[in-house]
Amino acid sequence: MENSIYFDGRHYDALWPGLHRQNELDFYLRRIQEFGGPVLELGCGTGQLTIRLAQAGVNVTGLDLSEPMLTHARRKASAQKVDIVWVRADCRDFVLNQQFGFSFFPANALLHLLHWRDLQACLTQVKKHLKPGGAFAFEIFNPALPMLMRDPNSTYHVGVYPDPDGHNSVTITENNTYDAASQINHIHWTYHRDGQSEQAQADLNLRMYYPQEIDALLHYNGFDLRAKYGDYDETPFKGDSSRQLIVCTPN
Repeated sequence: MENSIYFDGRHYDALWPGLHRQNELDFYLRRIQEFGGPVLELGCGTGQLTIRLAQAGVNVTGLDLSEPMLTHARRKASAQKVDIVWVRADCRDFVLNQQFGFSFFPANALLHLLHWRDLQACLTQVKKHLKPGGAFAFEIFNPALPMLMRDPNSTYHVGVYPDPDGHNSVTITENNTYDAASQINHIHWTYHRDGQSEQAQADLNLRMYYPQEIDALLHYNGFDLRAKYGDYDETPFKGDSSRQLIVCTPN
């Protein structure tokens, strides 16, 4: 296993087989109906959402930086006989020679942009690739201080899943250290395979964007906030919402 949680799309899907629930899919389908297509999904990963959108008749392109995740996505799309354009690229620097009616960045993947300059670069590319009247949506955590301030020496359970390589099951535990100065949560995963003493390690660093901060960053990078929800049922965002679900348009 490589030092990244995205080392193998099979393991990712085995851990989170139902990561994207029906209400999430329905939310994005409503936005696609509102703003039109074609659709660009950034951070598409193994295509859990991408494939279901294509099955619903959406013309969708999936973009991700991880080749192992895209390899698994291509394999699944072929098995499902759906036509999707898969692109390996960095969301901060991509050229597709196409414009989209709607683009989105699901499942907290935008939090991999660890500095405001990274976010700025991504938003610049998104804007270049949107049609006039197009929109961009993304989901990020609403930072929860009790979780961020956990004891870094304590270990917490993440999940258990059947090992795709046939070694019974894999258990994942984590610990984290939050750097309040950089607003980056440094998460460390340990993979425990049944019957094996050797453990694999992986790191996951996520930038926390606070509610007023992300609103300001969108504004100063040329986007108007159309809506901010606390959940996929379009409940208005509140201080105790677990997520920030944002829809914005270039100004």
